[in-house]
Amino acid sequence: MTCRLLAIACTSLLLGACASLPHETGTPANAASAPSNQAIELHTVAERYVSASHVEAELDSLATWPAPDGGTWLIGSAKSTHSLMVFDADSGALLRTIGGKGKSPGQFNRPNGVAVHGDRLFVVERDNHRLQVLDLPGLQPVASFGDDVLRSPYGLWINETAPDELEIYVTDSFMYGERYQIVPPLSELDQRVRRFRVQTDAAGELQIDYLGSFGETREPGALQVVESIAGDPSHNRLLIADEYVPGKFAPEEPRSPHAADSGSTLREYTLDGHYTGRSLPADTFATEAEGVALWSCRDGAGYWIAVDQRNPLTVFHLFERNGLAPAGSFQGHTTGQTDGIALHAASTAAFPDGALFAVHHDEAVAAFDLADIARTLGLAEACTGDP
Repeated sequence: MTCRLLAIACTSLLLGACASLPHETGTPANAASAPSNQAIELHTVAERYVSASHVEAELDSLATWPAPDGGTWLIGSAKSTHSLMVFDADSGALLRTIGGKGKSPGQFNRPNGVAVHGDRLFVVERDNHRLQVLDLPGLQPVASFGDDVLRSPYGLWINETAPDELEIYVTDSFMYGERYQIVPPLSELDQRVRRFRVQTDAAGELQIDYLGSFGETREPGALQVVESIAGDPSHNRLLIADEYVPGKFAPEEPRSPHAADSGSTLREYTLDGHYTGRSLPADTFATEAEGVALWSCRDGAGYWIAVDQRNPLTVFHLFERNGLAPAGSFQGHTTGQTDGIALHAASTAAFPDGALFAVHHDEAVAAFDLADIARTLGLAEACTGDP
């Protein structure tokens, strides 16, 4: 594997580096869908703000970072301008923009997924087929990797597996056809998620290994069109958004013959890449399943929040952390056609109980107070900020 690093060392696995992970075929005997979301009441939760519009940006994904001055940054990927936009998470004000189109360090080509761990920002670039690592708060590039295995990467999730050791999951939604609307054959869908190990050595340098790929190659667990991914190590769970919607392809394009008829949903995999046999029910999402995030609360409680990319108003579905039972759904007054979300459970000046941030129509960011969500949906007290 080739890794481009700036003053950073990179190592590769010598055996099996490019092999897919072994995975079970078929559906486990105990497979079952999560409980249906069909009868859940739809609530309205008012946004605390919707930022000014940046029509040219084509915002996609979001991540937060607690700045040294006590503020909180909300970092968004802007695909059309090939840049990153940094907002004040408390107000939505734009603080700075970095990047520009190119392949050099610090430049981007269709940046998509973003994630923060410690004082490092990880950025997925779809059309540069790589991840870049930037330091915070300087936003200076320190590494890039993955360009020898990634084909059309979109989203990522970071799992800290040991001190100074991360496992990074990257969705790779390569497609075929002139308009990239044809899903690959089932035999190739074991490449839908790729894993990397990133270690920091005693000198502060990164050591990066490619750990292979995974994805079910039989229905119904095959990942057709993927972007968002998030995990919960305490439950050995990955939730991966499959955005495939029957009939979405243009009429002149052939529909993938193996695509599931159930439509877009979240599929459950284990952290080692095995499909559990469970997906959210087919009636959960009216449109595409997009952003997904875990809201971790006290005493092991919590909720998954998943985006239903409706227009004019996005619907946010909540599911209990343990069993994925539906816990409520809400929409705002303004926020629509959301792609990425970021869940910031820590206190900020404007959000003592934390906030949910969401992209609005590719051009703005919106903020919901977690306390407002908890009260409106009657969620567990462990998630309300109350003692």
